[in-house]
Amino acid sequence: MVEDFARWRHFVIAKLSENHDMRIVGVVSDGLEAVLKAAEMQPDLILLDVGLPKLNGIEAAQRICKVAPKSKILFLSQEIDAEVARVALTYGHGYVLKSDAGNELFVAIEVVMQGEKFVSLRLAADFFARV
Repeated sequence: MVEDFARWRHFVIAKLSENHDMRIVGVVSDGLEAVLKAAEMQPDLILLDVGLPKLNGIEAAQRICKVAPKSKILFLSQEIDAEVARVALTYGHGYVLKSDAGNELFVAIEVVMQGEKFVSLRLAADFFARV
C-alpha cells in the first residue's frame, strides 16, 4: 500500500484486515519508495494513491509496470476528475475514490485480481462517456 496520509493509511489497513485472505506485505508513503518496494517484493496487488510526494502515483505506476510487471495496480485516490482516472488506468487496473472505498474497495480488489478493470461508480458515467 502506498499512501502518504497516516490516518487514511490506518483506515485502509484496518479495512483490509477484515479480509483474512489478504496479507499486507508492505506500506510506504511516497512514489519513489513504492517503485523500490514493488521491485523488491513483486506483490500481487498495489494500492496506490495519485497524490504522493517525491513521485506522483501515476508516474510511480508507470515505473512499477517496468520493475514489477505482474503486479496489479489499484489506485485509491481523492481525485474525482475522470481524466485523471483515465490517465491513471493507462498503467493501473482500477480506480477507487477514497470517499467510496468503504463500499467499493473489496469489490474493486476482487475485480482487479480477476484481470478486469474497475472504476468507482461515481466516476463511471463520466469516465465511459469520454472513452
